[in-house]
Amino acid sequence: MKEKIQRFGAAMFVPVLLFAFAGITVGLSILFMNQEIVGSIANPDGLWYQIWFIIQEGAWTAFRQLPLLFVVGLPIALAKKAQARACLEALVTYLTFNYFVSAMLSLWGSSFGIDFSAEVGGTSGLTMIAGIKTLDTGMIGAILISSIVVYLHNRYFSTKLPDYLGIFQGSSFVVIIGFFVMLPVALLTSIIWPQVQSGIESLQVFLTASGAIGVWFYTFLERILIPTGLHHFIYGPFIFGPAVVENGIAAYWPQHLSEFATSSMTLIEMFPEGGFSLHGLSKVFGAPGIALAIYATAKSEKKKVVAGLLIPATLTAVIAGITEPLEFTFLFIAPVLFAIHAALAATLSAVSYSLGVVGNFGSGLIEFLAQNWLPLFKYHSSTYIIQILVGLSFTAIYFFTFRYLILKYNFATPGREEEGADIKLYSKEDFKTKKSNTTQGNQAVTDNQALAFLKALGGRENIEDVTNCATRLRVSVKDESKLLNDSVFKQAGAHGVVRNGTAIQVIVGLSVPQVRDDFESLLDNEALNL
Repeated sequence: MKEKIQRFGAAMFVPVLLFAFAGITVGLSILFMNQEIVGSIANPDGLWYQIWFIIQEGAWTAFRQLPLLFVVGLPIALAKKAQARACLEALVTYLTFNYFVSAMLSLWGSSFGIDFSAEVGGTSGLTMIAGIKTLDTGMIGAILISSIVVYLHNRYFSTKLPDYLGIFQGSSFVVIIGFFVMLPVALLTSIIWPQVQSGIESLQVFLTASGAIGVWFYTFLERILIPTGLHHFIYGPFIFGPAVVENGIAAYWPQHLSEFATSSMTLIEMFPEGGFSLHGLSKVFGAPGIALAIYATAKSEKKKVVAGLLIPATLTAVIAGITEPLEFTFLFIAPVLFAIHAALAATLSAVSYSLGVVGNFGSGLIEFLAQNWLPLFKYHSSTYIIQILVGLSFTAIYFFTFRYLILKYNFATPGREEEGADIKLYSKEDFKTKKSNTTQGNQAVTDNQALAFLKALGGRENIEDVTNCATRLRVSVKDESKLLNDSVFKQAGAHGVVRNGTAIQVIVGLSVPQVRDDFESLLDNEALNL
């Protein structure tokens, strides 16, 4: 069960990876359309404003079509075969589901506590999806329907029908089954979801009223669950779902940037829910402190190699908000350090929130600048100065805390390994191999990595299933005893390996989608003797 939940969490990353560019573009367009920031050039009647308006409308695509992105995105990661066809099946079935719900609400809406004649949005509980007026189930409904379709696809896509029924095989058969399955699902949704919406409203009130304590627990869970892959289920409903605000913080914040940018009210007064998007503070301010502590405690003869590993990992965390390459460098050597990291991250968020800092700070420095600091600095400079001062203070706290614990308990963090010990994360040979592979081109690197990983995982016959999240290749194997030593994975460029029975996670980095494609190609190539 845990492995299946992890797969769902990884699958959610497929559409989520599209949001970074969309969010940055929306933030920049709002910035360049604000006369108080860029001057008269942003006159709404001018060409400059109109060009950025067009760009902004295009950038809203990912946020305005959020359910459809999740419906299509999940089969890419979860379908075991013919993923493209599974995406089509999911889209058709999801639209069918919403047509069923729309028809039921138009007939029996009052019995379900829904006024179907009301305008969409607000507190009506209704929305428009692909031109269908339906119940607003948001990301949760999309994930549910897409998951059902993936199950049907994996089970029935290859079903062989009699020749005279051959036209109904494959995707047609899956859609036919889905059609009839959606009837009871739509009815149950129409009955149950209005009650869920009422509960979500109560949750929003509770979390908003919980203040800094709620922010602390939210951030702590978001960090501490990273090794399990379940952290997606913590931040997902807040950032991309309706847990605290309609359509999620990721969509709500940029939509109201112009309002926030021209108001002298404090940000926490206007949008207290933004406290649940402060988990990125530890990425920008905590990551450098961790890296400096690891570097400072490394042996003098290994500092140069350690710096070569830590600098790109830290920049990735600070700039892009992807922390796993850095966090996994100490997680499996000293898990207690990761627990301390989660507690410090939660405390940083809670302290910042108590001092009035809110916004969309879930990612890295690019998002900080584009969606927060640049467009809002004029009226909220004091808030951001406080945020930076608190953040830098925690950089120091991170550094001294990690340095003290590493030295006191003699943790074998990178650069502190015993000579010849297999515990260290990287060796000079690993670093040189990685550098050499980079010069040979990205495609060659991912090809070689996929092949090396497949061999280290026991070969084709030992592979049960494969998927990925933002930085990890997630593989289910038949026999974990056939796996090679972690050092073999690291020599192929992996940042680390998580072993949990037959559920294996290879920490690859941001190139993991390409590695997975090559990995699956090797699995399909029966001519290779692996």
